[in-house]
Amino acid sequence: MNQRFKKIENVSGTLILPGDKSISHRAVMLSAMAEGESILYNCLLSEDVITTISVFREMGIKIDIEEDKIIVWGNGFNGLTEPDKNLYLGNSGTTTRLLAGILAAQKFSTTLIGDESLSTRPMKRIITPLRQMGANISGENNCLPLIIKPTEYLRPIHYELPIASAQVKSCILLAGLFIDEETVVIESKETRDHTERMLGLKVVEDEHGKSIYSSMDYYPIAAEYKIPSDISTAGFFMVLASLVEGSELVIKNVSVNETRTGVIAVLEAMGANITAENVTEINGEVRGDLIIKSSELTNVEFDDEIIPNIIDEIPILAVAGVLAKGDFDISGVEELRTKESDRINSMCRNFELLGLNVDERKDGFSVSGHITNYSAVLNSYGDHRIAMAFAILASIIHGEFTIDNFDCVSVSNPNFLKQLESISKL
Repeated sequence: MNQRFKKIENVSGTLILPGDKSISHRAVMLSAMAEGESILYNCLLSEDVITTISVFREMGIKIDIEEDKIIVWGNGFNGLTEPDKNLYLGNSGTTTRLLAGILAAQKFSTTLIGDESLSTRPMKRIITPLRQMGANISGENNCLPLIIKPTEYLRPIHYELPIASAQVKSCILLAGLFIDEETVVIESKETRDHTERMLGLKVVEDEHGKSIYSSMDYYPIAAEYKIPSDISTAGFFMVLASLVEGSELVIKNVSVNETRTGVIAVLEAMGANITAENVTEINGEVRGDLIIKSSELTNVEFDDEIIPNIIDEIPILAVAGVLAKGDFDISGVEELRTKESDRINSMCRNFELLGLNVDERKDGFSVSGHITNYSAVLNSYGDHRIAMAFAILASIIHGEFTIDNFDCVSVSNPNFLKQLESISKL
């Protein structure tokens, strides 16, 4: 589906966004592993999370989706059953990598497959530590399909993350839940910490970074999860309200977990007017209401330490940078090349279509100049974050733009267009 966009004159009102995608995935998984009934409120029902629900149903877990909640009846320790076919994971890298850690401990064989995009994404980063733990896991050229067979036992490891990745960290920690002794994951650069918060894992900080401990002692129990709204989704609307003159927007119940608020920190450093109210903590996750007022933005330098915290928000931050004063430049983001699309290339090609000057590098890019093409047909590359980022850009500047294959936004936010319309005055 191709979608047209034109300038929005004013942004106002209140948004209540769907649940955080990372937390929703984990809430489904932990509930499926636990014994008994868990209830999930505000769980995101995007394509990726529905994929997670589907694969656990195929492994014998009863999951009911009701109007205001999801009910999961977990079968407890070693309660998953062998699926009667390969597990299809669609486009969901989170499902794939976290699920591999759980399946490494099961007493049955599974094969994980996915769509064309997911089948090219790197899996060596989880295969290596899982093999160190004794898992019987293999992948075709270290990609999907992943074949996971039973092993006699898993052993604990001390593993220092070679790359900053919450998915790799979580994969190892989830496998560690099936072992008596402690598995330790060490990260030198902070990544999102939902897994350790939701499980109540021991975390020790020192001059080398964080050490996170996992063992059978932390195996999940049935619970109620009240999931905050997704700050990555909120980021698109934060940029929109910041750059459309005379705007004021309230976004309710947004996750303000400190490992996820880099997008706010960067926008504030650029001059954005963002405040948080009604901040509270539920299920170990901090959430609050964000108030965004329009402001003038100026580009800033990116600190290397903040990159893992903003990796999903870089497409929309790049859009903010293109429309801010000064030139946009970012490095140390080579990980973007392994997402749903090669996001560095995807952004650079679209910026070129707009008439901007682009310098693409292996680990980043810079953009300068002024937009000259106000009727461009932009390419989503089948990537939800690229599609939404350029939808926001097209809604801020004069012109009429088309974005191809826009329905890919359903991966993380199926109601994006309705949300945009609800706060927009054309």
